[in-house]
Amino acid sequence: MSVEAEELRREIATNPMWYHTMELAPGVETPGWFDMRPVAQRLPWPDVRGKRCLDVGTYDGFLAFEMERRGAAEVVAIDIDDHTLWDWPPDVRAHGGENLAKLAGPEKGRGFRIAHAALGSRVDRRPISVYDLDPASMGMFDVIVCGYLMLHLRDPMRALEAIRMVCGGYFLSAEEINLVTTLTHPRRPLLQLNGSGPLCQWMIPNAAGHRRMLFSAGFRILKATKPYPVPFGSAHPAPQHDVRSLTRGAIQRGMLRQRGVPSEAVLAEPRV
Repeated sequence: MSVEAEELRREIATNPMWYHTMELAPGVETPGWFDMRPVAQRLPWPDVRGKRCLDVGTYDGFLAFEMERRGAAEVVAIDIDDHTLWDWPPDVRAHGGENLAKLAGPEKGRGFRIAHAALGSRVDRRPISVYDLDPASMGMFDVIVCGYLMLHLRDPMRALEAIRMVCGGYFLSAEEINLVTTLTHPRRPLLQLNGSGPLCQWMIPNAAGHRRMLFSAGFRILKATKPYPVPFGSAHPAPQHDVRSLTRGAIQRGMLRQRGVPSEAVLAEPRV
């Protein structure tokens, strides 16, 4: 192994928790919780070549770097820099940010910065909440992507409307979906409410619910994938073995043929 690769491995190890699995150099990968690389080609991407693009809720930056790799002229990535500013449910609000900082490290965005330097990236990361997107300060974007953020927001409709305000072209939305209600109610928009616990999960739609949320925020649906799994990365916690988890896993294997986060991706554009 080269000296540069070994130094990069040591730098990667200084980040306590990686959300995304990424190859930052030949044979050098981040130990992410989720590995989006196998599904990146399945997303209904618009052409980003020469476009001004935005990645909402970037975390370690996988989708932002993917747009850059695909030839985007400019990529802006936004995320909040303080764990306490998450939309924590009331039952964990007092200590949710503090506990997450113990797990992920106090320096939010460190993984992005390590990846940014290793990839020689020009992505512009800004500490902005999705709720605060404003065309007056941000301008308009030709392509916007947002992956796996809405379930962590108390007000996802407000967030989607904010995205709509700065979207001048296409919006690619990839989100976790509820497989059971997608199967049992394929045409009825449904949301499963949680709003509790340290995972900061508020609500998860079925596939029809995901698409209705986009419609309600002012978007027109252009394409939608079939449900697909986002594989767990090497650092993801071991699965639970309670009855509910085992049942959910059996349904997922039957529908998706493998474990992972049940997902749907939708390409949309603002309605005039």
